[in-house]
Amino acid sequence: MSRFTGKPSRTMPGGISAGLVLLGAVSLIAPDFGSARDLMTPKEQSNTGDADSTKLPSFNQQKQGVPQSIFVSIQMARGFQEEWDSFGRKGWYTQDPRLKPIDPGTTVFAPDAPAVYIVFEVAPLEDPAQFSAQWFLLDKDDKPAAEPAGKDTLEVPGHERYGYLELKKPASGNWTKGSYLVKLFITPLGQQPFHAANQVGTMQFKITDQPVASGAPTQK
Repeated sequence: MSRFTGKPSRTMPGGISAGLVLLGAVSLIAPDFGSARDLMTPKEQSNTGDADSTKLPSFNQQKQGVPQSIFVSIQMARGFQEEWDSFGRKGWYTQDPRLKPIDPGTTVFAPDAPAVYIVFEVAPLEDPAQFSAQWFLLDKDDKPAAEPAGKDTLEVPGHERYGYLELKKPASGNWTKGSYLVKLFITPLGQQPFHAANQVGTMQFKITDQPVASGAPTQK
């Protein structure tokens, strides 16, 4: 797994998505109507469209051992550890180490928390895929802001199972206190990562001056 920090989206070299192959095939057989065709990847949408998040599954409520969407497990956490002895002999390098969340199930964080992590496991992927998150501050009526407070994308190569999304605090300072809605997306490599049609579920977390202590029950 490869992640490149400092940008909203991290790129994984080498994989070519089925969607891009199909696009090339269509361009060869489509009739020419005399107008130029823009075969470039569409520009990323600034929002997720009109998807009703209330009708999508909330992964905060995942039950132990019950898969959600493509996820075998997905948990919000304060961080994660890479278990390098996941496969083969202890200490051997592996390209797909098991990720162990730190304080899994935590949904309440302090304003100065560097990041909120979403750690997940999926069934081994046949093709590369993009896993993405956008997070929104909710108003007093639990309606998300028009623009996301941040976003993150991870490109997971084929045949890998583990990954994480990093919801970083604003570069300008601490988190704004309040409740946040996270929209989660899964797309083939090369497609728009934040299109409403590709949203698979949501999660929520809260920023407060009195975060729940490690090991204590978390607030929904």
